[in-house]
Amino acid sequence: MRRPMPPLAELALVRTKEFVREPEAVFWVLVFPLILAVGLGLAFRSRPPDRIPVAVAEGPGAGAAAAALSRSPALAVSTLSPGDGREALRTGRIALLVEPGPPPTYRLDPTRPDARAARLEVDDALQRAAGRTDPLRPREEPVTEPGARYIDFLLPGLLGLNLMGTGMWGLGFTVVTARTKKLLKRLVATPMRKRDYLLALVLARLVFLVAEVTALVGFGWLAFGVAVRGPFVALALAILAGTFAFAGLGLLVAARARTVEGVSGLMNVVMLPMWLLSGTFFSYERFPEAARPWIRLLPLTALNDALRAVMTEGHGLGGVLPELVLLCVWAAVSFGLALRLFRWS
Repeated sequence: MRRPMPPLAELALVRTKEFVREPEAVFWVLVFPLILAVGLGLAFRSRPPDRIPVAVAEGPGAGAAAAALSRSPALAVSTLSPGDGREALRTGRIALLVEPGPPPTYRLDPTRPDARAARLEVDDALQRAAGRTDPLRPREEPVTEPGARYIDFLLPGLLGLNLMGTGMWGLGFTVVTARTKKLLKRLVATPMRKRDYLLALVLARLVFLVAEVTALVGFGWLAFGVAVRGPFVALALAILAGTFAFAGLGLLVAARARTVEGVSGLMNVVMLPMWLLSGTFFSYERFPEAARPWIRLLPLTALNDALRAVMTEGHGLGGVLPELVLLCVWAAVSFGLALRLFRWS
């Protein structure tokens, strides 16, 4: 007979065994983030920019204009009838339509970034064809250093997103599933405290954290050369703080939910704003300036900022201290509320 372990350790061990016996959970925690990183990494890998599609309307001078535009390496030129050209512009298949002049007319939507770039390229090509010469010949030096690529921005965001998803969905569904199956009701008759039960779920989450993080960060380094420029201690503390914050949120959302459908809706309400606002796939600096202070208060924003500061910018512990404090506040408040609101049935 082995010596009994403390209740908290026994509960954590039980939850760990339950997780290992769920192939679906292992897939979403360890395999899915790698698939997502591969897909997005290949889609946004370092390569020459795509040519901007433009068209020249048929008519007098169309051939000369199309020939001049074809010399630009940034443009993909086609010749269309005036009606087809306007329809292609309206449906977004081309960024700009040139109607030969004199003077030529540029039809474009000025709110589209590719249209503004197309206008500059088209005008430059036509002006050069008309004999313009530049008084200055600037020298161009391409910058291709690691850290400036989209995958360098994306990978920390994927890591933060994965920590949020596995922390909230993994713990929230575990609690609600046990409640719907009347398992929690049976535990009321045992000398188990709510605190031990909830802490055991969090500790079991930490067991697979090393494998989860190592798989994603290691794959990013091997496949795309995404390195960790800052100290690993700072990275580990940021990951731990984020894990505790989202574990607390997951337990809070599931504290009173009675059905899987109910907890799914609550999870989406909590997570969807962070999916959109917290800078996982694009920078939150795109949002209005008045909204950014509120966005920075979200736990996923703090986690993503901390991960990028360490991995991409090479900051140490001092550089991510505000984000760590914010994540710890989220963890303490959410776990405290979950403990207070939790019901066995």
